[in-house]
Amino acid sequence: MAEPQMDPDSTAPGCSYDLLDEPDVCGSSLTTKELQQNWKMLKQRERPVKLLFEIPSTRIVQEHLSKYVVYEVVLMRSGSFDSRRVSVQRRYSDFSRLHQRLQEEFQEEVEELVLPPKLLRGNFCPEKVSGRRLALQDYLAQLFAARCVRHSPLFAGFLSDAEQRRAHELLRAGQFEGAVEQLQTVLEIQEKLLPWQKPTLLVPTLAALAVCYRDLEKPEQALGTAQRALPPVRRYGLKSYRAPLLELLVDLGYQLGRPVAQLQEELRTQRDAERGEVSRRSLKEVVIHEFL
Repeated sequence: MAEPQMDPDSTAPGCSYDLLDEPDVCGSSLTTKELQQNWKMLKQRERPVKLLFEIPSTRIVQEHLSKYVVYEVVLMRSGSFDSRRVSVQRRYSDFSRLHQRLQEEFQEEVEELVLPPKLLRGNFCPEKVSGRRLALQDYLAQLFAARCVRHSPLFAGFLSDAEQRRAHELLRAGQFEGAVEQLQTVLEIQEKLLPWQKPTLLVPTLAALAVCYRDLEKPEQALGTAQRALPPVRRYGLKSYRAPLLELLVDLGYQLGRPVAQLQEELRTQRDAERGEVSRRSLKEVVIHEFL
């Protein structure tokens, strides 16, 4: 598996820490167990966080008028408690499209990144498919090693937009179980990317999951998911989400017998502030509109 370099400007675990934070072994009144726990925490903070890519398998898809190779792209974060693996399926044309967009966006900053060339003959020969599989795996590691790329929404979109679109198609069709399955994959990918992406990256996905859980009559899961989305919505001023999210939380709070007075007051204040600025939509309408 190819391993990219650690992001030097990441605020994730692995950043340097002040020596004053180390436990005072000699003069400490902590128990041996507590000292061991402190040392373990410090060691974990030293471990660099890396995003690893692997393309372990391929499959050939034969359709009526076309034939192509699909690559299984696996992501995993090392150096953290998140050791889960999540995978998506991508074609060579997806890699090519990303490469073109990155060149347009960053120009000379990515001029040294080379996409494995398109094969004109023998595309489906096992040896050539295997060679391209490894070459694309190395290409992903090179992309992530470029600071401008790993911080770019284009990179996050390459890894999650197809599943996000599929989830919203299912949501609009009322197939909420299928939508949840796709959205959970998207959320896992976005969580792995979060140290290098905007903190608001998860908001559309969490909002869509909350809507699905509500319509599946799973109020506890809907509430927990909506509560997770609210802090970044507040902090970064996402107006289109704030009032609909608060409205959903108030409704779920009533349904579950939770205190909602503070949420109601915040919702009233938000509605007053938005008067004449933002059309009133439910969270479901906001979510559906997001990917039209």
